[in-house]
Amino acid sequence: MDSTELRDALEDAGLSQYQAEAYNTLLTLGAASATELADASTVPTARIYDVLRDLEAKGYIETYEQDSLHARACDPKTVLADLRGRASMLETAADEIEDRWEAPEVDRHMLSIVKRFETVFQRAASLVRDAENEVQLSVTVDQYEELKPALRAALENGAIVKVSLHTDPDEDAPSFEDADFEGVVTEARHRTLPTPFVLLVDRTRTCFSPHAHSLNEYGVLVDDYTLTYVFHWYFQTCLWEVWDSVYSERGDEPPLAYADIRRCVRDVEPLLSADATVRATVDGFDTTTGASVELTGDIVDIHYSGASEANGTPALSQLAGQVCFTLATASGTYSVGGWGAVLEEVEATRITITEVGENESFEA
Repeated sequence: MDSTELRDALEDAGLSQYQAEAYNTLLTLGAASATELADASTVPTARIYDVLRDLEAKGYIETYEQDSLHARACDPKTVLADLRGRASMLETAADEIEDRWEAPEVDRHMLSIVKRFETVFQRAASLVRDAENEVQLSVTVDQYEELKPALRAALENGAIVKVSLHTDPDEDAPSFEDADFEGVVTEARHRTLPTPFVLLVDRTRTCFSPHAHSLNEYGVLVDDYTLTYVFHWYFQTCLWEVWDSVYSERGDEPPLAYADIRRCVRDVEPLLSADATVRATVDGFDTTTGASVELTGDIVDIHYSGASEANGTPALSQLAGQVCFTLATASGTYSVGGWGAVLEEVEATRITITEVGENESFEA
């Protein structure tokens, strides 16, 4: 390290330009009068006395009288300890910055704003892996490939996994094969528009980040039942309903599982209109007590706001309001609603059609 580099390092360690210059020169001279030090350095003579007093106060030099004011460098132990302490602190700070950049803490607030997509993606992978009931995901093809292990774990947990894959309209359409999805998702659809990254897990967790063409990079992490319901409708109407299915593991015969009562009602409505018997098991909770319930019986009636306009399978727009059905069980009848049920006795988290009346086919 030459004198210039040493002077720059001393300035980085907290010395002023003149202090660093004077100390650097004094190390070379060993001892010198104030005027000799000023002549040998770039420190103005008018400033040299103040500079020497400041260096002495910091423990870098000592001054003494010998016809005039003289100075010499102190034993460097104090200086070395200070410099090495600063170096250690800076190294620790560098490690902390790296740790915080790579794995920032996610607050337990119901809504957190983060700066980097990587934070959103890492959080999403963790949530998907632990999903138990339903995953709704909007991703690029590359992001889907990265999340495959987590999605496979969710499916093995028993979750219904819906994935909306999006590509830009100027891209060549991917050639999707069943092998791309088997054992990973319940159903996949393809959207040919730039789309935000969206994840909803078990009705309470949401991860959101704008699409890649957005000017701003940020993310929203939600841990709230009501806010997640808002994202659910965005997913249903913009990212799912109008786009073509490219894969589905659902068969044509029961048992058929639903996490969404509206999807269930759309399939059951034509069967009830044809006087079929539809037997179902409902998993959910009592809307009054919050206690978990499991009910098995026949769906005997359905209700939704647009029922009078329905002719066959109802459109999603007809199911935007209250949607529920009546389940007749051995212990009585129950009104069953879906996500956000308030008026019904039971909020269903999973509906499984277990049997359709004799000679009736069921098309999912």
